[in-house]
Amino acid sequence: MPAQAFRQLTESWHTDTVLLAPEAPPALREAEVERLLAGWSEPHRRYHDARHLREVLGAVEELAAAGETDAVGARLARVAGWYHDLAYDPQAAAGSNEHRSATLARDHLNALGVAQGTVDVVEALILMTVDHDPDGEHPAMASRRHTAAVLHDADLWILSAPDPRYREYAGQVRDEYAHVPDDLFVRGRAAVLSGFAQRPELYRTAHARTHWEPRARANVTAELARLEA
Repeated sequence: MPAQAFRQLTESWHTDTVLLAPEAPPALREAEVERLLAGWSEPHRRYHDARHLREVLGAVEELAAAGETDAVGARLARVAGWYHDLAYDPQAAAGSNEHRSATLARDHLNALGVAQGTVDVVEALILMTVDHDPDGEHPAMASRRHTAAVLHDADLWILSAPDPRYREYAGQVRDEYAHVPDDLFVRGRAAVLSGFAQRPELYRTAHARTHWEPRARANVTAELARLEA
């Protein structure tokens, strides 16, 4: 990823965390963002890398600009975005990466001095990505349903990407699961995509349903056809 993109990510991190952890020493916030970017740059990542992080944060910004959440909610969604795939092992058991990422977020944000209520919300947002159910019963989410919907949609923005990017993403997912035989991968990938295709609505925010959903459904349908060919 270009150096400028890393600088933009770093600036975004500092803009948010100086408000969430105003008493944290600048050196501590800098060390944390360096640790985060190192995690997102691990060599085994193909899709779940710093580019995915940038796309998620960019999608949050688009949704916030459309009025889908307030400034506080957008900040919480961005911070949760920073941590939501921090732990990523393609061979881990289902849900393990998300739970590990949520634990890392809690530990690291506590170390920065972020308020406990905020840490609870960020943790709940990350755990929501296990099954992408923003209506989950975690108590910390009760007052932040709009924020959960924004992170849900931002994490799934890739489904609505322009065709070249979507095809690149599909190939990157296959690369991350290179250890899985072709027949098993096709079966598993088709099950995931079919689950999305069968949802009455792919996205939870009005903006994403209007502007992203038609292209997302076309992308998912086309990939399923390629898998079945």
